[in-house]
Amino acid sequence: MIIYSEVKKTGFLFMLLILLGCLAGCGQKNEVVNYETQPMASQKLTFFGNKHEAANVEVIEEIMTNFMEVNQDVVVSYESIKGSEYYDALQNRESTGHLDDIFMVNHDVVLSFSANDSLADLTDLLANINFSDSILSQMQSPDGKIYWLPTTVSAFGLYCNLDLLEQHGQKVPTNLGEWQAVCDYFVEQGITPIVANNDISLKTLVLAHGFYPLYQDNKQAEAFVKLNSGEARLSDYLADGLALARDFCDKGYINAGLALQTNRTSDDLSEFVQGETPFMLTGVWAAGRVKGMEPGFDFKVVPYPVLPDGAVLVINPDIRLSVSAQSTNQELAKQFLAYFMQPENLRQLADNQASFSPLLDEYMPSLSEIHDIVFSYRNQAAVIGADSQIKFPIWNIMDDAVEELLFGKDLTEIMQNMDDRALVVYQ
Repeated sequence: MIIYSEVKKTGFLFMLLILLGCLAGCGQKNEVVNYETQPMASQKLTFFGNKHEAANVEVIEEIMTNFMEVNQDVVVSYESIKGSEYYDALQNRESTGHLDDIFMVNHDVVLSFSANDSLADLTDLLANINFSDSILSQMQSPDGKIYWLPTTVSAFGLYCNLDLLEQHGQKVPTNLGEWQAVCDYFVEQGITPIVANNDISLKTLVLAHGFYPLYQDNKQAEAFVKLNSGEARLSDYLADGLALARDFCDKGYINAGLALQTNRTSDDLSEFVQGETPFMLTGVWAAGRVKGMEPGFDFKVVPYPVLPDGAVLVINPDIRLSVSAQSTNQELAKQFLAYFMQPENLRQLADNQASFSPLLDEYMPSLSEIHDIVFSYRNQAAVIGADSQIKFPIWNIMDDAVEELLFGKDLTEIMQNMDDRALVVYQ
């Protein structure tokens, strides 16, 4: 099935192709191409990503349009695949030598692709981009090269149904004790208090609880060196976080069976907007979508209240862009990235994603529901969900650990499996 939709911007005609089918084990696929200028263009760039929703693609499309207005002899086409299937397709393209000129990566992909010499060095682009020091520390690889550029900083938070809390005489929790007390109250009322998905909800909760003391004391680099060498184990830091997640399931705060079937930023949003649950754990970037669903109640997003005396924000440098080292258009691809990274483009993208700019600025997102997250991001230590100083695929490892936890596997076995997987380090 092929669905066409037309978008006109500043004299350019774009066609949005949404192909429902499979491509190397993939789900939905989008392709945005400027067909009006393509016959005249002498140069073409292909851009592959996992930003699929219309609102997300619209901003990317606008940046592409503006770039092509300045560079009349260039056409840029964007193709997207939704969800985890994107990374399956990306791995397949890399293994078969068919990487696009530009593509989106995550922590685990960078480890693998850089080891295979599949990523171009982007260091020369940094001179004109004012990244914050914390973001720069994430981008620098052990060999001194830069293989990806972040366009946003995403966050993970606790969504709170303010109307439901007020109706029951409860308040937005600011620490672990308060959160547990509110959850206990709702369980007594026969209400499962937390909507959780089968992906990012619990793994970010575990990471927040376990790694925060390292970031608070600025000792994460030292700890991660020990993790990478095998001198320390993940369970040394994450045991308490896994125990907390198990406790939330055992006490009925989270329905483990339902969470296994709940896809992130889709099924979880649909459940939360019904207004029958006080909390949801998911990406802050979904806040705009929740508001657009007109839930019929006021809500806000706050950092995870998992400390005895406070809350923890989990962040990730996000929408990371890389260039193929095998691209015949490598210099043009870098030129496009340099244009993409202009401050006005990043602010527009961050606002669309309910995220933050990775640049040193005081930009305030327009969505008031996430302003508590903004305050935390600017004023407190934040845990990085997939810290680049960790040299094993922690994002995938935590996926497996949380899935085992939701299935009810013994915590000792979960931690042993987690530690064993972490020993397989990309060299």
